[in-house]
Amino acid sequence: MTVRLRLSALLTALVVVAVGCQHAEAPAPAISGDIDKGNPTTTEPAAVQISTDTPTPEPLSPERQARLNAALAAIPAGCEILSDKSCLLPFPSDVHTVVDDSTGTHKRINLPSGQLVNVDGVPLDPTAWNLNDGWSPSTPILAFVPGLDPSKTALPSEGDIGFSVTEESATVIVDLTTGQLVPHWAEMDSRATSDAERLLILRPATSLIETHQFAVAFRHLIGTNGAPLPAPITFQAIRDNNATGNARVEARQRDFNLVFPKLATAGVAREGLYLAWTFTVASPQSLAGRVLSMRDDAFGKVSGTAPVFTVTETQTDDLQPGIAKVVRGTFEVPLYLTGDGGPGSRMTFSPLNGQPISTGTTTANFTCSLPVKGIKEGNSVPVVYGHGLLGSADEAASSQVQHTAAANNSVYCATDIVGMAEGDTANAAAALADINLFPSIPDRLQQAMLNTLFLGRLLTNVDGLGSAQQFQTTGGANMLNNAQAYYDGNSQGAIFGGAVTAVSNQWTKAVLGVGGMNYSTLLDRSVDFNRFLPVLTGAYPDPIDQQLIFGVLQMLWDRGETSGYVQHLTDRAYDRTPKHQVLMTVAFGDHQVATITADNIARTLKLPIYEPTLPKKTEPMQGVTTSQNDFFYNLGPIRKFPLDGSALYYWYQGTLAPPLGNITPEMSAAYQAQCQGAAAETERQCEDPHEMPRRQPQVIAQKKAFFQDEGVITNVCKDKPCLGKPRSEFDY
Repeated sequence: MTVRLRLSALLTALVVVAVGCQHAEAPAPAISGDIDKGNPTTTEPAAVQISTDTPTPEPLSPERQARLNAALAAIPAGCEILSDKSCLLPFPSDVHTVVDDSTGTHKRINLPSGQLVNVDGVPLDPTAWNLNDGWSPSTPILAFVPGLDPSKTALPSEGDIGFSVTEESATVIVDLTTGQLVPHWAEMDSRATSDAERLLILRPATSLIETHQFAVAFRHLIGTNGAPLPAPITFQAIRDNNATGNARVEARQRDFNLVFPKLATAGVAREGLYLAWTFTVASPQSLAGRVLSMRDDAFGKVSGTAPVFTVTETQTDDLQPGIAKVVRGTFEVPLYLTGDGGPGSRMTFSPLNGQPISTGTTTANFTCSLPVKGIKEGNSVPVVYGHGLLGSADEAASSQVQHTAAANNSVYCATDIVGMAEGDTANAAAALADINLFPSIPDRLQQAMLNTLFLGRLLTNVDGLGSAQQFQTTGGANMLNNAQAYYDGNSQGAIFGGAVTAVSNQWTKAVLGVGGMNYSTLLDRSVDFNRFLPVLTGAYPDPIDQQLIFGVLQMLWDRGETSGYVQHLTDRAYDRTPKHQVLMTVAFGDHQVATITADNIARTLKLPIYEPTLPKKTEPMQGVTTSQNDFFYNLGPIRKFPLDGSALYYWYQGTLAPPLGNITPEMSAAYQAQCQGAAAETERQCEDPHEMPRRQPQVIAQKKAFFQDEGVITNVCKDKPCLGKPRSEFDY
């Protein structure tokens, strides 16, 4: 009771701080794209020839048979037999799937009941998860390895991702569909307080190709006594093909005897493996099918017209120089959620085809900043803006956005990213105390994607905002250049922005500022999560459960952030969707959004990175000796300017390098040593650079050149590292 009362009080405090089926059936969603090119190939030499033969079954000794029987007795039916630490370990595993030939993977998730129980005794209800046909393309890969000494084991780090695709790496991820090794890094859970609850975490350095099956293998693991770690007895029996007389082991032997030869072909020998297992990544239909169906159905309802809208307020005071007014209003969007679509609402589905079905309309809000130049001369560039974490549409009226709008003669408009807007704070906190509430967040985020696309239509249709008196020039003409809209988002607005851009039929160019993808990687590394972490740890005190929860939540979160759509963000567009170009700008040492996840986007899409990326002699990560080339693994340079395409830019203000592991920069040893007391506010290396790039005059100018009909990426840093002034030196 005490814990429940504390959780209730904490949820309340967080909120204070953070401030029917009457429509026609939706058409089949548009799913395709050349996704098999989603991962970059490695440049490693071909694997040496390794035997693919299956060992002749040999019986176990009585002692080993007894150990095996005892180990199996400790693992409940329906659980993976490779670990007795949790039914869900190792994670993710195809053992928790069933055959379903109606899906894109011919599988469906089958998470067992009774798992991830919170302090109130409420377990995970896997119903929403078991609709998926595979695991997240950005999934964390989790295993418990008792007795492991990571300092003596050849684990690849964030600072040397290329090591993971060499023969020396102790951890291996193999794409069983292509036979390629997958670049990744490994880390021990830095949040756990003891080795008895510390997981080994593998994080793919690129999005795992949709519908492909992957194998994970551990080899050459060294224990704290300096000797090789023996494999778990259950896996030993599987690996060695022992005759055990146990149906559970024999079933897994049949599975693995198909996998081991594929591992051998990839250069991973069966003999001596500590552990191995497989998982299958979800299909594009499972990841993106819902929102694509919503998009096609909703735009079919408005046809070639603009959504119905109303201007509710015009603000003409307290504005940045060059801004004429801020206009607020509402617009109508088909609703695909229960009730009024508010926080906690869930998606509604057609009983005929399982796709989202409209239940009526919802009223979305908008806030727009209008430049003086546009009011005088017209031809303003329409930009849809994506706001930050748990923010609101009014970020489009912030001083920084107003400054950009005035400088570039752009009309910046935003709508609430419902699901992760200010009004969702209480629901987000509650979902961390009971993860059964979480599905409402990605459901609402998909509605937010549709709302954002409708805002784009309002900015480009002649009957949209430009038809209102507030959006007209002094001569009475439409101030907007309706040729096309553009997207500009920062932080959450960029993490969400990659997703909405991938499905956008309203713009083809987007700037994604200080963003990334994959909340299961981002949360532990972000200072923003600090205020929510006590809710999660209070409700789920076991660190193993906490990491599993991040992986489980990501399976649904994919539908509301870049992770679920990245393979189709640029050239491999969905059907009935244009190709897109993206300009990514990140801040080195960002305290809120780990830039390595932006690198993962660039690696997936084979985007070039601007070079020189960082000043010479800049340490790419704390505590590593690798070069910048090793850190920015498989990211090629921009070859020529101006660039008609997409790219990744790093901006540097002198902030400390990011630390290794799943901790925030402020938890790092370097920050603790250099940034105590007043230094945290006054020393440049201590200042969070998160809001720095968007304020740089060069970034604003680069957006102006990019946001044109034939816009390009320009060389604003003049072949030198992009050095930025910190946020504290700007008055906007």
